[in-house]
Amino acid sequence: MFPLSDSADSKRFPFVTVALIVANAVVFYLQLTTGFDQFVGKYALTPSKVDFSELNTLLPFVTSMFLHGDFFHIISNMWFLKIFGDNIEDHFGPILFLIIYLLTGIAGNLAQFYFMADSSIPMLGASGAVSGILGAYLALYPHSKIKSLVTLFVIITVVEISAFWYLGYWFLLQFISGVGSFGSSPDQGGVAFWAHIGGFVVGFIVGKLAAGRKDKEYLEGEIVG
Repeated sequence: MFPLSDSADSKRFPFVTVALIVANAVVFYLQLTTGFDQFVGKYALTPSKVDFSELNTLLPFVTSMFLHGDFFHIISNMWFLKIFGDNIEDHFGPILFLIIYLLTGIAGNLAQFYFMADSSIPMLGASGAVSGILGAYLALYPHSKIKSLVTLFVIITVVEISAFWYLGYWFLLQFISGVGSFGSSPDQGGVAFWAHIGGFVVGFIVGKLAAGRKDKEYLEGEIVG
């Protein structure tokens, strides 16, 4: 299922979402033009190189979020950010949205690091941060409709699926894949499923806290009124 659009309207232009997409695109261009391996080696997160007593080894927990492995990697991540990011930015405002994006990205990297601490394979991608935005979206807009491209054998069609089912199914797949990765070699490359899971869970918690606060303010307003 590939998302095409969502039914939740935004009241303002998503400046930070667009800026993040542009920033990721610029960094990917630099990766391609300044020496891919050298760039990745310097800014990606290599778990086995992390030393929590040395700040310079911790910076990749942030910088790796702006790197991508290939065109499909960056296009898919940025497309998901475009579809779901504008609503989260609209809800929280640009500054808090950026903080949530970075926070969930770091949380996702920490989750992947926890399970793959001995790996010498560089970790890179915005997936953890984007997953955090998906988690917040599920908490805040569970009844929103996601227009999705679906392939059923040889049939390709477009259907509308509630965010609750779409993102719930997406998270379930990540969790099953993450559990399935247990026992694999720490130096085996692949998808950072635990980064997806960690980012999503933190984003969902942030979204739930924000939704609960909004409900409380509404009820207090009713009582005062």
